[in-house]
Amino acid sequence: MKSSLPLPVRVAAGLAVLTVEQARKLPEQLAGLPVTVVSQALQLSMRVQQRVTELAIKGDDALATLRPTEETPEWATFDEDEPGTEEYSQGDTADTGEPTDPWLQEEQAFAERTPSPEDGSGVAVLPEYDELTIPQLRARLRRFTVDELEELLTYERSHAGRPAYVGMLTRRISTVRANG
Repeated sequence: MKSSLPLPVRVAAGLAVLTVEQARKLPEQLAGLPVTVVSQALQLSMRVQQRVTELAIKGDDALATLRPTEETPEWATFDEDEPGTEEYSQGDTADTGEPTDPWLQEEQAFAERTPSPEDGSGVAVLPEYDELTIPQLRARLRRFTVDELEELLTYERSHAGRPAYVGMLTRRISTVRANG
């Protein structure tokens, strides 16, 4: 059925009905309004953070062309992880003839010390083995032969069986064998 009323009157009637419908929904919308406002504020905050991060990345890229970036720092790797480091560590000395590598200095200090076996505990090649931390043990591993390393590994497996120690000793044995 087509209405004989003019278009503006029909549109005005439609707006009046829409206004009444929206007025009826208003109490429900007011209850959810705080949640909506907080949600929209958080979304806006996240968008701003994303834009700032994007700008910082673009700025880093632009500045990187002006200054060279540092390659992987030498402290980021361990000696036994890289083949051929035995030669490097032997010749790393200052003008005084003393080693400048702190690991080599510690290793030399322990090599000069005469081990005194305590009441039969520990391993013959390294009597203080049971008291060593991972970094302390790592500093001493370069001076051992494959047989001595295997003796330490056998001792570790039969006593404490600590996974970190077993893994380090196993890797060192593989490295020494590979560098033959």
